[in-house]
Amino acid sequence: MASDEGSHYIELCNSPIKFEPISKQNNVFYDDANQQVFTVRSGGSMGVVVKGPNDRGSITFRMEDRGNVNSMKFSPDRRILAIQRSPKSVEFINFHEDQTTDTSEYSQTCKGRSTEIKGFVWTNVNEIVFITGNGAEFYQINPDKRSLKNLKSLNLSVVWYVWMSRPDGGMLLLSSGQLANALQPVYFIQGSMLKLPKFEVDLPALPKQPKQSLLERDVTMAYIYGQLYIIVLRHQPRPGAVGAEVVLYMVPQQKESPAKKTNVLKLEMSGRFAINVVDSLVVVHHQASKTSVIFDIQLDGDSDGFVTNHFPVVSPLPIKPFKMYLPTLNIQQGQDKMEYNCELYSANWIVFQPNIVIDAKLGCLWSVELKLEPLVTMIPDKCRLVKFLLQRQKSKVVILDVFRQMLMPGMQVGLPVISRILDMLNDGYMQYLDQEIQALAIEPSSQQDPRDRVIIDQSDMYTNVFAVFEDNSKIPYKFKVAVLIEYIRSLSQRDIPVQHYVYELLINTLVHNNCFYQLHQFLQYHVLSDSKPLACLMLSLETEYPPAHQLALDMLTRLATANEEIIEVLLSKNQLLPAVRFIRKAGITDTVSSRKFLEAAMNTLDKQLFFTVFKFFQQRNIRLRGSPVFHPGEHCEIYVKHFEELFGTDAIPQSVAVS
Repeated sequence: MASDEGSHYIELCNSPIKFEPISKQNNVFYDDANQQVFTVRSGGSMGVVVKGPNDRGSITFRMEDRGNVNSMKFSPDRRILAIQRSPKSVEFINFHEDQTTDTSEYSQTCKGRSTEIKGFVWTNVNEIVFITGNGAEFYQINPDKRSLKNLKSLNLSVVWYVWMSRPDGGMLLLSSGQLANALQPVYFIQGSMLKLPKFEVDLPALPKQPKQSLLERDVTMAYIYGQLYIIVLRHQPRPGAVGAEVVLYMVPQQKESPAKKTNVLKLEMSGRFAINVVDSLVVVHHQASKTSVIFDIQLDGDSDGFVTNHFPVVSPLPIKPFKMYLPTLNIQQGQDKMEYNCELYSANWIVFQPNIVIDAKLGCLWSVELKLEPLVTMIPDKCRLVKFLLQRQKSKVVILDVFRQMLMPGMQVGLPVISRILDMLNDGYMQYLDQEIQALAIEPSSQQDPRDRVIIDQSDMYTNVFAVFEDNSKIPYKFKVAVLIEYIRSLSQRDIPVQHYVYELLINTLVHNNCFYQLHQFLQYHVLSDSKPLACLMLSLETEYPPAHQLALDMLTRLATANEEIIEVLLSKNQLLPAVRFIRKAGITDTVSSRKFLEAAMNTLDKQLFFTVFKFFQQRNIRLRGSPVFHPGEHCEIYVKHFEELFGTDAIPQSVAVS
């Protein structure tokens, strides 16, 4: 079973939404904006059941059977239900918060005697657009008055349409022209309808063969890496091409610019296809071969400067088999359910964006999901693999595992590869830190790119990679040091402060392997950045490496913010005269605690040293207050008494040389 698990990188969600299958008595509709399935029994007179992935439970209600239902959809707030039964009008039913309905319906007919409604979409709460053969009619609904107001209309001969919903409105794509390849994008947002520049989809044809019209089923829209694309499945290949292609037209953020062709995905197969977008990957399902394939437009492709051609990330593979339990009549054997192997790539499958598959005859709605673990062994190029994984939303654990494996004996890769991967990880880390800083000055609502970024920070690397790496005695210490130095180099080049525990790990690795000269070199040439924690660590190494003491002092001096620490270090080593020289050089003689120095001097039991330090601070008292007497707040009485016991009360102030 383990080998079977590793042979599928696409799967269906474990818990599909189950609904009553389509039949003579039941109609089934799907609202892709709200991701809801409607099961309508006998025109609604026997009940309507609504289910969706975000619903806590199903919504059930009855309505009068007024004829065959062609379509029905809730408004975004689920307060109004729109129903189309005829090609001329749409009916509406108000819902209360407790999901009870008003008994009365109200309706809106389309404009023009010969006009017919091809469909409708909710663009916002209380805003709806009818798509007709003659264009689009944009309405505002007043549910209290049970009336609609026409806000705007667009005149255009429409063959078919595609709708893409978004939180603030949506994009409507209207098809026109003899070959239905003239596409008119229309953008809706908060009561506004904005017509964007029209563009044409090129329809190449083989020699001596007529061009085929662009079909609705071959066009969809989806967000890929936060950018809206129009996705066109092109069955007829260009001359010299093999099999079908998927062409991506990017819709620019600038509303005055037309959509432009940016990417071509090479399928190298022919037949019936369906397209999903999962985690910014274009997933193409091929019914004949019963396989699926993934494309990543962020990975390198062949570009002519305008359009980039892409091949699949990995070879096509089938979706992971899906089993479910269905009711059975085999009561004699005590079984009320039986295991059923769902037919994958069924002719009954209908695919919706971004990642929905529906089998109306089976009564199941799945979301299509990506399995990252099998892809690790399918993409041998580690740099390409990590670049791919960094774009996926839930890949942190997989990335850390991949990097950890790259350092293990028998699986190690070269340092240049490790260096490039570390740079990739830290590029994302740096962008995240920059965005965090910018976010402090930007309103949350104006931030771009809602996708969750995968960030591998220093804590992640230390806990999941380097700590494990450190404990493995089979890895040569030189390799450990080289990897840590590369990590520090990568962080430093991006102006990311290196955390103390990374330095500590490197130093401990060097010390445990008696590489003191190398450690000295790293410190001397500032490979390791100065910091108080690092200086304290160096001080703790003095017994193993005596020069570490002076290296630590030099580091603290360079910091220029560690005067207290330097004084403490010098006093702890009974280096009182160097401490006095330091406070004079640093210009802090007037602020340091005389008691701290006198206590250290008295504890040395060196009379001359105590005399020198005592007289130094007496001179400070004379300069500050005109008297050698210590201020009562300094609590130096015990040291004054000790001085008098050693040298008498007649000892007079005199010049003390400490330089």
